Amino acid sequence: MTKLILILAAHILILAAVASASDFARTMNEKHLDISTKEKLTHLRLYWHDSLYGRHPSSVTIQKPVFNSSLFGMITMMDDALTLDESRNSTVVGKAQGIYAGAAQGEIGFLMVMNFAFTTGKYNGSTIAILGQNRVMLKVREMPVVGGSGMFRFARGYVEARTKLFDLKSGDATVEYNCHVLHY
Repeated sequence: MTKLILILAAHILILAAVASASDFARTMNEKHLDISTKEKLTHLRLYWHDSLYGRHPSSVTIQKPVFNSSLFGMITMMDDALTLDESRNSTVVGKAQGIYAGAAQGEIGFLMVMNFAFTTGKYNGSTIAILGQNRVMLKVREMPVVGGSGMFRFARGYVEARTKLFDLKSGDATVEYNCHVLHY
């Protein structure tokens, strides 16, 4: 009888543990998250303006490179303007905020970790999260969109980066980003 009670008690404890373990996840209704069932594909063309030197740099090197030839080990924090046109004086629609780090030893290649944070228009307050390899010597570089917020909640997709201007002396760079983003 005692064995039977112990076996029943053990089964009850196991069932209780399974029930409480399954409480951490549940299926949700999309309407509660304010998302439609149809995904949209949005294309954005933006210009990223990076400046390392001067009176008001938009990027700051936090860690100098180990190898100057490849910039391996360099870590740079950025808060770069995103504009509608190639000119630095064109309309600013947001900021590229994050880090780029020299992650390749045999070539100039950065790990890009950044949010495109929009500050105007329809996408004001929304972000696109980009995380990937940027081999800057290639004409076109592709990096994944790994998420977003606001209008870009549940975002996924990719960006293509093309350098339009790079001045070694001033440290200024302008890069065209074509963003292809699936979102709800």
